[in-house]
Amino acid sequence: MKLWKKCSALFLAMVMVLSLAIPVGAVTPKDDLKGHIVILHTNDVHGAIAEYASVAALKKMYQDAGAYVVLADAGDFAQGDPTVSVSKGATAVELMNLAGYDVAAPGNHEFDYGYDNLKKLSEASTFPLLAANVLYENSLAMGDKTILTTNNGTKIGFFGLDTPETATKAHPDKIKGVSFLAGKDMFSCAQAQVDALKAEGCQYIICLGHLGIDAESTGNRSIDLLNAVTGIDVFIDGHSHSTLEEILAVTNNTGKVGDALLTSTGTKLKNIGIVDIAPDNTIEASNISLESLAGLEGFKPNAEVAARATAIQAEIDADYGTAFAKTEVALDGEKAHVRTSETNLGDLIADAMLWWAAGQDNAQVDAAITNGGGIRASIPAGEITKKDINTVLPFGNTLYVVEVTGAALLEALEASTYCTPEAIGGFPQVAGIEFVVNTGVPFATNSLYPDSTYGKPAAIQRVTIQSVGGQAFDPNETYTIVTNDFTAAGGDTYYAFKAAKKGYDSGIPLDEVVMDYISSLLGGVVSANQYGEPDKRIHTISYDDVKAGTWFTSAVNYVTLTGLMNGTGTSFSPNASINRGMMVTVLYRMAGSPPVTGDNPFTDVPANTWYTNAVIWASQNGITSGTSNATFSPTASLTREQLATFFYRFADFESQDPIVVEGDNLINFADTKQVSEYAKESMNWAVGEGLVSGTTATTLSPKNTATRAQVATILMRYTAE
Repeated sequence: MKLWKKCSALFLAMVMVLSLAIPVGAVTPKDDLKGHIVILHTNDVHGAIAEYASVAALKKMYQDAGAYVVLADAGDFAQGDPTVSVSKGATAVELMNLAGYDVAAPGNHEFDYGYDNLKKLSEASTFPLLAANVLYENSLAMGDKTILTTNNGTKIGFFGLDTPETATKAHPDKIKGVSFLAGKDMFSCAQAQVDALKAEGCQYIICLGHLGIDAESTGNRSIDLLNAVTGIDVFIDGHSHSTLEEILAVTNNTGKVGDALLTSTGTKLKNIGIVDIAPDNTIEASNISLESLAGLEGFKPNAEVAARATAIQAEIDADYGTAFAKTEVALDGEKAHVRTSETNLGDLIADAMLWWAAGQDNAQVDAAITNGGGIRASIPAGEITKKDINTVLPFGNTLYVVEVTGAALLEALEASTYCTPEAIGGFPQVAGIEFVVNTGVPFATNSLYPDSTYGKPAAIQRVTIQSVGGQAFDPNETYTIVTNDFTAAGGDTYYAFKAAKKGYDSGIPLDEVVMDYISSLLGGVVSANQYGEPDKRIHTISYDDVKAGTWFTSAVNYVTLTGLMNGTGTSFSPNASINRGMMVTVLYRMAGSPPVTGDNPFTDVPANTWYTNAVIWASQNGITSGTSNATFSPTASLTREQLATFFYRFADFESQDPIVVEGDNLINFADTKQVSEYAKESMNWAVGEGLVSGTTATTLSPKNTATRAQVATILMRYTAE
């Protein structure tokens, strides 16, 4: 029985692996498919041109099996690799023509080279390019829908949609006059398309929608649209690079939203999507991996398409394939990383930008910012080629220098991290700036930026800038920032840069600056010593009760990042009292948590608690004598004068010389007489050192309970001395 269970488990595991290639029940080109409609689809190819030959071959195999076959793409075919980006998408369209594409929708990256270039691509394509929600000067910018008719007269209606995020994900200056219907307007547009296609007798309605399912796109996602629009049979999605497994995860494992099938293939042609419409009108969606195609009997990539792709690759390799440097470490440009956190590749690119700007005549540049969404690939350890850099930075962006106020810089960082730790293309990779994002506080917004899907911060609640250009941040200061021309034009979340009154485009390509930086300043070697790990310029904490701008925010950030104090679950509890056990633990950490030997003098301090070693250490070093000879009272709250006494004794412990307190620093406080005799010297010292302030200008409140926020503030002030 046990052996059967093991064999059964192995069999099920094999079935699950195979199902990732072609799910059970999906049609294959070896079946008799007369009467079937098969829609082969791709999305987010991003320059994987070598695979178009397999796409073409698969289409022919399904046709040979008797099916009526449509080959469709859901956008982002013109950008992502030098093989397509150097020609601004022309080579992609050429190969798609050869492969036999029948219909496509544009993605946001089809607009990277400008609307005029996209019109040229559309004119060069042998297939219609459809986007019903994209307007140019209030008229359709391209086709909206098309109808394909099978041999038996069945009509299949296709319409296209592009993500409204294109308005800020494409360079604003390159899409002037172009607008994108979003939200309810896009939903109404889609419903009108469905109704029009049905009125023309279409039996099946297919949407090619480059919308995606990312949380960043909420309100404009495919799942949002399908919850609002009826009559779509199949929605072929793009933009979020989602696999079919990820689609299942957001559709309760049904693959459907309402009555519509939702499907997608990932990216880089790792999979080809298959939608099978059977003669009995049942519809199934599946993916076939490119790896598994080789196992199909009779499969052979299309020779003509393969030859042209090879020739294009050879042309690029001749110019881009020579190594000019090397890296000792893998440089992280993964989408999930550069859009959520600082990475070593983000540091390298921002450092290069700042290096270039600082090297200009009379330039005084404080910092560099580039958007994580502009970093499109990683670089493995080893040789670095021009192609590697161009693949990482494919957009042809140039360096742009802009002057902004500290307040505007703060707004830009708040907006560009509004959903962190969820991914966002605007996430800043920086040099010359150190800042903290508190992900526990919600982003506050009342309105969208003009012509954008992103919200304008109603208040700065999440981001605290610690320093800019090596100096403490000042919201009233004017800072010179080097960025890229995309963000300077208000791309992604950077409307605050677009609104700046002073700035200029250098015209210097970003990829060339990065190559020059590596070659010149780094001597051709990206070292593990300098770029082995991110440089800790960007920090994240998560407290739901610490908003940016409060009097204790910087202190809470400081003690959290240094590990001196921890939160209380999802909160920091700044107004909660701090007890004696907590206080000695903090001081023990400041001392480096040294090994402790000797007896525990206090009967109310059990062995092996989280504060035991700290209490023993504190008593041995004269920092506490307990509340009596035998008791420490670890859970008792501290008063403000007791807090000052703890710090005074700790300072005396650290100091090689006796502490000398000069003058009467308490003279301006009306309640000085309330200070206990044992605490007078400590309180006088703490106020004189600037560690303790009054609760008002004239009150010291020595008997008040000390709060966690007050302790954090004293810790920051003390360690800054």
